[in-house]
Amino acid sequence: MKTFRNPPDAHQPQGFYTHQVEIQGPERLLVVSGQVGARPDGSIPEDNLEQLDIVLDNIGRNLAAAGMGFADVFKITYFLAGEFDLARLREKMRARFGGHAPCSTMLFVAGLASPAYKVEIEIWASRSEE
Repeated sequence: MKTFRNPPDAHQPQGFYTHQVEIQGPERLLVVSGQVGARPDGSIPEDNLEQLDIVLDNIGRNLAAAGMGFADVFKITYFLAGEFDLARLREKMRARFGGHAPCSTMLFVAGLASPAYKVEIEIWASRSEE
């Protein structure tokens, strides 16, 4: 069982995230390596928000392969290269995750594994076996 919590004596989240997630009981854990904006055919669009859509598609495919969905994600780490419209990024994340806001860390980096990549996201997910 996952409990998402924002302590009342801490600042409220400034974006799309929750301060903490506590996992109790028998849970199956999934760790997904950083996913990039490469389509299944290997093509990579130049637009960073289009890459974000592809990253989220790739994350969805990984979750589905493990019998999980976006609601099972409890931790997101963003690696962003270059300028980003964070309001649009959060809008796209809310569209995929609905009201579910996992813990998150967002890093702006000088570059990713290829200069073509503008965004990489890794996730942690768990699902109760009960």
